[in-house]
Amino acid sequence: MAFQELLNQVGGLGRFQILQMVFVVFTSVIVVPHIIIENFTAAIPSHRCWVPILDNVTVSDNDSRILNQDKLLKISIPLDSHLRLDKCRRFAQPQWHLLDLNDTFSSITEPDTEPCVDGWVYDRSNFHSTTVTEWNLVCESQALNSATKLSFMIGAFIGGIVNGLLSDRFGRKFILKYALLQMAITETCAGFAPNLFIYCSLRFLAGMSLEPITVNINLLMFEWTSPKFLTMVTVLGSCAGSFGGMILAGLAFQFQNWHHLQLAMSVPIFFFLILTRWLPESARWLIVINKPQKGLKELKKVAHINGMKKSGDNITMEVVRTSMKKELEAAKMRPSPRDLFHTPILRKQIYILSFIRLLFILSGVGVAIHLQHLSNNIELLQILISVSSILFSVIGHFVLNHIGRRITQMVIMFLRGISILTAIFAPQEMETLRFIMAMMAEGLAALSYAANSLHANELLPTTLRATARGVIGMFGNIGFFPAPLCMMLVSYSPNLPWIFYGGFAILSGFIVLLLPETKNNPLPDCTHDVENDWKESRQEMKEDPIIKVTRF
Repeated sequence: MAFQELLNQVGGLGRFQILQMVFVVFTSVIVVPHIIIENFTAAIPSHRCWVPILDNVTVSDNDSRILNQDKLLKISIPLDSHLRLDKCRRFAQPQWHLLDLNDTFSSITEPDTEPCVDGWVYDRSNFHSTTVTEWNLVCESQALNSATKLSFMIGAFIGGIVNGLLSDRFGRKFILKYALLQMAITETCAGFAPNLFIYCSLRFLAGMSLEPITVNINLLMFEWTSPKFLTMVTVLGSCAGSFGGMILAGLAFQFQNWHHLQLAMSVPIFFFLILTRWLPESARWLIVINKPQKGLKELKKVAHINGMKKSGDNITMEVVRTSMKKELEAAKMRPSPRDLFHTPILRKQIYILSFIRLLFILSGVGVAIHLQHLSNNIELLQILISVSSILFSVIGHFVLNHIGRRITQMVIMFLRGISILTAIFAPQEMETLRFIMAMMAEGLAALSYAANSLHANELLPTTLRATARGVIGMFGNIGFFPAPLCMMLVSYSPNLPWIFYGGFAILSGFIVLLLPETKNNPLPDCTHDVENDWKESRQEMKEDPIIKVTRF
């Protein structure tokens, strides 16, 4: 933990950290919304079967003067169980007798129906074009729409596995640059995808780059910032993702063609890729992997940017080796992912963090990618969710600093679960309450993820921080698979998927209490620091509580 002394000499929150936070915020604004972009690019508009008497230009011109559209729909499209026009079937022949239906016809044999063999007619009032309308991903092909979301989730799962090992091996900056390049190319090409298979393949590759980007920009920010400012920078990252959701909703309103929306959210990533050229590597990581010369170079660069050149000049190789003696000695033995499980305390923390991540993904992603089930106006809902996320994040910054990580996470996750359950079980006529609860649930999701990431980074050692995050991601991101599939449970009960989403959120709130508090503690640099923190924590718990009270 001696790196903190070096960081204080070059500036723990100076001009460099501010510029770095600006980069992280704007990168998150454009990258994070790609998780939920298919709420708009793959939106399912209202639709019905194409029928000649209505939609064939020649036929409709002849008959429209005699019968209006409502009557033509009545004789062409059957009603479903909710007495609405069926979306997936049509009458094999026009049922003219339905125009004069009375009790006499009640015993008539049910007319023959057939699938939409000639295609569908879509309501294009909200979305002129989506992947659903372009490739007809409705009715019998509706499962393919979930497959497009699932391909991105599978990519995110695999990206979470490989990112940790690669980041601890090759560095945060190198992997970040590669991941930004991969996402920029694949998501831009997805806007030109000629068929569903190529589109899913590109979304899969884009998903692989998600974790390397989000994890490494946060690691760089964490490892260059003093502990007392970590909550602030984490909350800023959370607000950035929420602000990105607002921009996505605004662009979706402006660009109603999914190709244009996809490109508008993808092409700017190339700009941030160029900016990484001036982004310093983590000096903390360079030193603890036994590259003190490069670490010293980055420290001097940051000192110069922060206007502390004199202090930077005072930091020599001898000072670095003296301050980081224990860490450099430990670095001579190259850390291995097996060390995560050979250390009992660290192993326990990995298991708990993985399970919390699993529950969060199941609940958070499950709700986030099914916003269309909560409101027909998803642009407005997304904007309000983003606004509430920013508000909760600002409040959360003060709560995390004053109450701590554990209790704050428990309260946030518990409130989120209650909000989901309230939104589902509130009476249908209480639309305003249901809408507010849904908005609150998703607004708390961003703060919940930010608090959990903050807690995890403060628990994990620098030498294996990215690897540990990769292991946590590998097990936790398993939730990416059932998250979209839980919605299939609506065939048994319309409320069942949402009960699971709310229950998972509440359960994760209780499990977080098994982790130690890390507020105002310096970041651990090696596995020995984790063990020492635990021993000190146990020693404090054994102290007489009366002594602590009398000091006040």
